[in-house]
Amino acid sequence: MPDRILLPLIVACALFMENLDSTVIATALPAIAEDFGASPIHLKLALTSYLLSLAVFIPASGWLADRFGARVIFRAAILTFTVGSVFCGLSNSIGEMIVARIVQGMGGAMMVPVGRLVILRSVPKHELIGSLAWLTIPALLGPVFGPPIGGFITTYFTWRWIFWINIPIGLLGLVLATLYIPDIYGERRVKFDFRGFFLSAVGLAAFVTGSTSLGLGLMPACAIVALLVLGAALLLLYLVHSRRIDYAILDLSLFRIPTFRYAIAGATLFRVGVGATPFLLPLLLQVGFGMTPFQSGMVTFASAFGALCMKALAPPLLRRYGFRNILLVNSCIGAVFIAVPALFTPATPVAIMFALILAGGFFRSLQFTSVSALSFADVPQEKMSRATTMTSVLQQLSLSLGVSIGAMVVEFTIHARDTTLNADVFWPAFTIVAAIAMLSVLPLLRLQSNAGDEVSGRRPIAPDPVTVMRERS
Repeated sequence: MPDRILLPLIVACALFMENLDSTVIATALPAIAEDFGASPIHLKLALTSYLLSLAVFIPASGWLADRFGARVIFRAAILTFTVGSVFCGLSNSIGEMIVARIVQGMGGAMMVPVGRLVILRSVPKHELIGSLAWLTIPALLGPVFGPPIGGFITTYFTWRWIFWINIPIGLLGLVLATLYIPDIYGERRVKFDFRGFFLSAVGLAAFVTGSTSLGLGLMPACAIVALLVLGAALLLLYLVHSRRIDYAILDLSLFRIPTFRYAIAGATLFRVGVGATPFLLPLLLQVGFGMTPFQSGMVTFASAFGALCMKALAPPLLRRYGFRNILLVNSCIGAVFIAVPALFTPATPVAIMFALILAGGFFRSLQFTSVSALSFADVPQEKMSRATTMTSVLQQLSLSLGVSIGAMVVEFTIHARDTTLNADVFWPAFTIVAAIAMLSVLPLLRLQSNAGDEVSGRRPIAPDPVTVMRERS
């Protein structure tokens, strides 16, 4: 099997474990909240703490892979994630769950970016879209199987097993990584940016914790304001710091590359809506419509199934129409489907829900496949590690922000209407996050019409000068 297929499939084993875990816990949130005696809205902290842990520790992943080798770090990441899964299953309170999810996040922070880095450094640019598609197909099986498996386990056994099923997957990933992942090192050694890591890590942690706590009543308002101010101040200090050194842990110079800048901006806005959906939809179906976790999972998995169906179509669509055209049209279509659950009622036939969620997953996957390939289209090889780090951090932050905004709007709606958590309080949240996703069109409009043509295959690849000389001789 060629490397452009084998390596993505191996890395996808880790992605499968992470995606399975994320979708499983979203389906099981109401049951976990009931077991802990907490509000399902408050248990969003189990989601955002994991995403925050990813955002905090991802910046170190690229340097660790360059310094100690991709294989070593990738195996350590899988092991850490698996251990965190074990402790999640043993949790008996929201606090214990948050700590265990942070441990999982430490593993995921290294696992996904380092795995993607192996692909980016091992596959030629003109084969990048195909390799990314192979990479995401097995990873998408996690969201496909996650909701039904999580719902089945939660309904008929106990939610704790949704974490423990990661153990055999993690062991398989360790074996495959040991046998086949190349031990890739960075082309040059640089110092670790300890000051930058402190400023970015504490700044992100403080800002996201403050924004996540808004509207929950878990801490005084003055403490939340203090966290937001502290986070913003530290991030501003990092901005100043990063301009003074050449090895900043988050390389802001990447935003000088137009395709990277506009693709990342569009993807970040779009992911806010996508990040809220896995949190809001299971709550709507279970708390609002009275479905069991298994029934809910059998509906929500349609999104991942639609995404899986799209993967084979992405390369020919991009070759035919180009990145800019696809992203502009698809941003609008995808945002509309994010808002669609706002129209669901207890009387809506399950088949219609399933079909609409499936279609939404199709267009959402097309968006992320396209924007992922475009983000790296013009990034120099020596900056691939830093680009991977930056895109991963922004991805987790936007997903966390989506969960926070969705939960905040639901809480606000409950207080404004003086009611309880029911089906009628969800539609404003779906509408608002969809509107934010629609804003992704604005930065994407700035893309050149030929942006990413070399990656999409719309123009011939320039021949290698060395090869030309050999053929002439």
